[in-house]
Amino acid sequence: MRFLIALLAIAGIFDSCLALRIHYQDPAAAPPCAVTEKFDCGTVNHSRYADFPPRTFDDAVNSKGIHIPVAILGIIGYAFIAILALTKQYWLTLQASEIGFALAAFLSYLEAYVLEKWCIYCLYSMCIISAIVLLTIVTLVMNHLRNRKASVILYP
Repeated sequence: MRFLIALLAIAGIFDSCLALRIHYQDPAAAPPCAVTEKFDCGTVNHSRYADFPPRTFDDAVNSKGIHIPVAILGIIGYAFIAILALTKQYWLTLQASEIGFALAAFLSYLEAYVLEKWCIYCLYSMCIISAIVLLTIVTLVMNHLRNRKASVILYP
């Protein structure tokens, strides 16, 4: 299971790299993921919420402060999850993936109700992090049942 979780995390890294490419693309150029009026990665990845912390209206004029693109945070988070999964630290993998899921859910909320535009890469990322959370939970439950069964056999 750890290799499947790590493989999904690598897919998340790839997805975040594609979103980062759109983030640094010229806003005037049409991104390849601008499918309809509701699905427009360019609008989402150039919005003020595409950076952490979100840019204020003054930042657009003055460029004060350090702002990290959310896609870079996704790359770092997915890499951390992959390392934790490969080292069989499933409890920490679950904690990290739950944080990633909460952040992805919040960004999906912003897309749905604030920006009213969807990013295909963000939706892929939401699916990937959801699958990682579920697989990690299944892995923890299976390990718990296996350890419980072993302890019953050893200590009847």
